[in-house]
Amino acid sequence: MSIILKNVTKTYKSREVETHALKGISLEIKEGEFIVILGPSGSGKSTLLNVISGLDTPTSGVIKFKDLVLTDLSEDKLTEFRRNHLGFVFQQYNLLQNLTALENVLMGSDIGKDPLDPEEILKKVGLENQMHKYPYQLSGGEQQRVSVARSVAKNPEILFCDEPTGSLDEATSKQVLEVIERLNKELNATMVVITHNPGIGAMADRIIKMNSGNIEEIIINKEKISASQIKWG
Repeated sequence: MSIILKNVTKTYKSREVETHALKGISLEIKEGEFIVILGPSGSGKSTLLNVISGLDTPTSGVIKFKDLVLTDLSEDKLTEFRRNHLGFVFQQYNLLQNLTALENVLMGSDIGKDPLDPEEILKKVGLENQMHKYPYQLSGGEQQRVSVARSVAKNPEILFCDEPTGSLDEATSKQVLEVIERLNKELNATMVVITHNPGIGAMADRIIKMNSGNIEEIIINKEKISASQIKWG
């Protein structure tokens, strides 16, 4: 198993106002699973990603990764945990503009304990002919695929994707999702994708539907569809 959450809460305080972003979340994410966390803006889905991944600490509850209790770790140990076990893909590509696609991906592999070959990963994401180009020479979809490749090159056990297609059109989004789908199958990496787009949920093993800080429903997809078959919107 990958990650277990038990009664996890997150409360933000601003003067006299308290915002309960997570309200007692219990969840298990299994190794190699493709999970989509779905919900509207303000539902708590990004907060959930942040506490699962150690980018933020919960107000209460327990989070375990294998035998490691993340909620007991210091900030330094959480940083080490993220570096050794996790990869991240965000809506913004966050590529270094003065480095080529290959050099950006090399930055990911350089911090991995058991890294993958950067050129091979760029081939897997369909960019074998673009690896020596700079970000400004690539389309938005190609830049996002470089971002995915950079995260995967460190060989993470879990890849967290926060609205990875949020700034892309439908056709380009499906290309990026096909890459994430393929890497999940070929590398057996656990994928956790945050989105407000219900169509993306159809390609997941499970859909975690969030609303107002709660898990509203968990849907198991007995028959997943491929990224190319997604109904967009």
